Amino acid sequence: MKNLILRSLTGAVYVALICAAVLLGGWWFIALFSLFTILALNEFYGLCNSSSGGENTITRVLDIAGGLILSIGLGCVNIGLLSPFTVRVLGGTFFTVYLLYLVVRLVAQLYSQESSPLSNLAYSYMGQMYIALPLGLMSMYYTFPDGPAMLLAMFVMIWLSDTGAFLVGSLIGRHKLFPRISPGKTWEGFFGGVLFAVGSAFVFKLCFPAFFTAFSLGSLCGLGLVVSIFATWGDLVESLIKRTLGVKDSGSLLPGHGGILDRIDSLLLVIPASLLYLVTVSLYA
Repeated sequence: MKNLILRSLTGAVYVALICAAVLLGGWWFIALFSLFTILALNEFYGLCNSSSGGENTITRVLDIAGGLILSIGLGCVNIGLLSPFTVRVLGGTFFTVYLLYLVVRLVAQLYSQESSPLSNLAYSYMGQMYIALPLGLMSMYYTFPDGPAMLLAMFVMIWLSDTGAFLVGSLIGRHKLFPRISPGKTWEGFFGGVLFAVGSAFVFKLCFPAFFTAFSLGSLCGLGLVVSIFATWGDLVESLIKRTLGVKDSGSLLPGHGGILDRIDSLLLVIPASLLYLVTVSLYA
């Protein structure tokens, strides 16, 4: 009972922080998800390099700094906090500094005394692609009409998809979805998650029409489908990583929930997939 209360409180604070950051936008959004980038990268590199004795402190600092540059740089350019001239100058500066990180990181590995230099370098670059890039790209939502509302809808769809999958899977789940990686997931739970996510589109469009004027009901339903599918895959990808490394949770930062990476695993695949979907819908609408 105590663990359930702690888990609920942690989840409520987590959801409240995300909702506040999305709605406030600007530097609040960049600050929260920059923090997520730092924490998630630190967990990821700690997990991946634990079997080889740990990553060199200097290279880990370089990797986290690189991810932060990428995340903040994309955020500043996409959210529109700066003048067009400053965006061009600062965007070019961020890009140049990030290219410098990629080169420096490669050269730094030559001087590292780690037992698995090639594996550590591969993990470093994977963390950039798997965590920093999606979290940075999320700011592109603010470039769409009704951007903050659509971004918040995307988060709600992820949460409802998880909830629907758990409820339906617990009640009637019989057929395993991916037993090799996640024995607890079922096809029934998956379709329950899809139903919840797509159903939320009707609520958004019919109950809050003033906030969703740029996209049709069909487009929102499509977004719910994309979110649910890629949220499931995102969860499976992290399960594959943890199963390969022989760990249960990515960390213990969030009481009752594990690490920050355990909370954003679905988000990391949903962001690029949903952006591709929205760009396609916008182009052909």
